[in-house]
Amino acid sequence: MAPIDAAKVQEQAPPVGDRKTDSSHLENVETGVKLTQFDGERVIVTEQDNRIILRKTDKTILIILVWVYFLQILDKSVLGYASLFGLQKDTGLKGSEYSMVGSISPIAQLVWLPFTSAVIVKVPHRILMPVLILGWGLAQTCMAASHSYAGLVTTRFFLGLFEAACLPLFGVITGQWYRRAEQPVRIAAWYGTNGIATIVAAGLSFGLAHIPSSTLKSWQIIFLFVGLITVVTAPFVYWKLENDVETARFLTDHQRAQAIERLRANNTGIGSREFNWSQVIEVFLDPKTYLWFALSLLLNVGAAVTNVFGPLILSGLGMDKSITSLLNMPFGAVQFLVILVSSYAAQKAKLKGAVLLVLMLPVVAGLAVLYSLPRNSANLAPNLVAYYLLAFLFGGNPLLVTWIIGNTAGTTKKTVIMVIYNIGSSAGNIIGPLLFTTADAPSYLPGLRAVLGLFCAMVVAILAQWFLLFTMNKSQERKRVANGKPAKLTDRSMMDHYEAQDDMDYGNGDAALYDLTDRKNDEFVYIY
Repeated sequence: MAPIDAAKVQEQAPPVGDRKTDSSHLENVETGVKLTQFDGERVIVTEQDNRIILRKTDKTILIILVWVYFLQILDKSVLGYASLFGLQKDTGLKGSEYSMVGSISPIAQLVWLPFTSAVIVKVPHRILMPVLILGWGLAQTCMAASHSYAGLVTTRFFLGLFEAACLPLFGVITGQWYRRAEQPVRIAAWYGTNGIATIVAAGLSFGLAHIPSSTLKSWQIIFLFVGLITVVTAPFVYWKLENDVETARFLTDHQRAQAIERLRANNTGIGSREFNWSQVIEVFLDPKTYLWFALSLLLNVGAAVTNVFGPLILSGLGMDKSITSLLNMPFGAVQFLVILVSSYAAQKAKLKGAVLLVLMLPVVAGLAVLYSLPRNSANLAPNLVAYYLLAFLFGGNPLLVTWIIGNTAGTTKKTVIMVIYNIGSSAGNIIGPLLFTTADAPSYLPGLRAVLGLFCAMVVAILAQWFLLFTMNKSQERKRVANGKPAKLTDRSMMDHYEAQDDMDYGNGDAALYDLTDRKNDEFVYIY
């Protein structure tokens, strides 16, 4: 089941009358596309086959994604707790230096992200992911040896450098292994570890900080513990992870062919090792790209605020540092629940944009309350509730990633889009902490006011993207009619149960497995 070029596709394709093959469409297929055949025939996939393959995929691929993403968030989020247990004092941080330590990681991501798209396409995932894990695990471990601003900035820089490809890689992997209907819950499963990591980070920090030691500071113990767990994960991932569906060791030969067949309705291809520059150009000509970037940027400004300054905002309520650390545990629980519920709602309602829009309303309300109420013990309850409402923003990123993946076809294009998403995320993570300075403690009113305005702009951007996708679907319908195909197509990739794609509904059923972009495949249906 190796990839074959366009010429071979045309030579091997059945007669037009047998398979409804559109030869004019085939002529536009570029080198490096993939078409999967099994003994010259499309294999039969039943709902039972579909469930067996899905279960096997979850047990191998999804479990790895969940654990590794959890570690990545844990490694990033313990910085805020380390600050509660003496990091700033022991390392002599002054002024905005702590803010820069929080921002340097996403700055490093921005430096490296332009190169990650090629790395993700060209380097096998089984090699790439363990290297990334080992790199940021070592960086996190070395933070325990940092005794100055320069040391902290350097180690956090390398942590961000190795984490840069993580989210784009996870998005690409999810798109290559799962049907579009399955993607929201799977992305929620690994992205939902944001909340779990927040809970664990709070509990771990509280427990580890109480370990008596005459040699190590509390914050050093925290960094050492989480860093070493990450390091030992790298060889395990190399052992279990698979590169792609076509070579999956946990599937039989026949199941591999079935696994590819069940992905046909996605119309997003099944992966390619060819870095296609024409797809890169299309990314920057596609108006969706700029709205994806804006949505990612705006959303992650708020995420950075809660990760880096959340514990410090809570500390302004007048409680001791241990209680403040524990108060962040309910915040993580709300994150986790919001991510799962919102992703499930998006899958059932088939309207990701609408659910994303609804999620932003509690965030705006929470920011408004934090900005308007004094930060003191008399207003403890409303301030806590308002802070916990900010957790709703974490339901936005998995929905946004699902929305992007489901609306992008072509391996290179999808990878570049995910890198652009992560550039927006990194930029947001840089901007967020810099909006808050220690001089504004404990209220941080200027920063809260700025973030409130940005989330109002987020609502406008969601509506704009929704309208754009609607108009692009209308354009796709006109293309199909011009090519002699039906205007309306049944999008079987969004069905809750598996149903084989019927070539009678499509001009060419095999087009779904080519490395075509969404703009070049008139059978692609955009999802809202």
